[in-house]
Amino acid sequence: MRVSELGEFGLIARIAEMVGQPGGDVVVGIGDDAAVVRTGGENYLVATCDILVEGVHFLREGITPRQLGRKAVAINLSDIASMGGVPRQLWVSLVLPQDAEVEYVDALYQGIREETSRWGVDIVGGNIARSPWGLVVDTFLAGEVEPECLLLRSGARVGDLVLVTGHVGDSAAGLALVLNPEANCERKHADRVLQAHLTPVPRLEEGRVIAESGIATAMIDVSDGTLADLGHICERSGVGARVWADRLPLSDAARAVAEALGKDPLEWALSGGEDYELLFTAPPDKAGR
Repeated sequence: MRVSELGEFGLIARIAEMVGQPGGDVVVGIGDDAAVVRTGGENYLVATCDILVEGVHFLREGITPRQLGRKAVAINLSDIASMGGVPRQLWVSLVLPQDAEVEYVDALYQGIREETSRWGVDIVGGNIARSPWGLVVDTFLAGEVEPECLLLRSGARVGDLVLVTGHVGDSAAGLALVLNPEANCERKHADRVLQAHLTPVPRLEEGRVIAESGIATAMIDVSDGTLADLGHICERSGVGARVWADRLPLSDAARAVAEALGKDPLEWALSGGEDYELLFTAPPDKAGR
């Protein structure tokens, strides 16, 4: 069997079964946005890693190195946000092609520094290797969360409402413009969706407010797409979900880009991914708060 036949999530489940159950200090292992570990202190350690591969996650000609650096950090910060945590330290590993220029790496790290400085994160290490093909940016982020603020995918209950921050589908609209730069779309709309795709803003502040409220029952960041990520919550919580399409928060910008390209913005909102919004659940009588 090929990995492509098994699929990403099937492969993760297979690996989780192979490695077995973690030790007693592990609160959450494989199966959530981040791992959670007891360290002997008052708070838990929260740790996550992510990778951006040229030709798979980005095109070098479609994103500046500064934007790539910012995005590499932001996607990890989003995982910490979805757990209700606070980010602390970052490790960055680069796999550089033979033709990589020092100036490109400088600009990449400028973006990394901009994003880490914004959120009070320290860069503490990493690794550099050579690649015969394309560029790879591999990041690992550690943070912390109070036990009472920890939010997982597994807490949703029958009757909960499904909520999401911001808009979904903007990043997919931005990707569509990267691939179709000739599209005739109003500049303000194009700029909005391109920003959402190239330099997403992690919802750290919102994640803390949601976690500290004690109201939400489960949370995840929208990286794989609204349907896929809601499916992760359902799977871990043992529930199903019903989504009304007309209640999905689509931006005017995504609608405008979809019209210019002859696409359905609903498809982007449901399956586009990389929005890095927070999708969470809460009891209906408290969701308004």
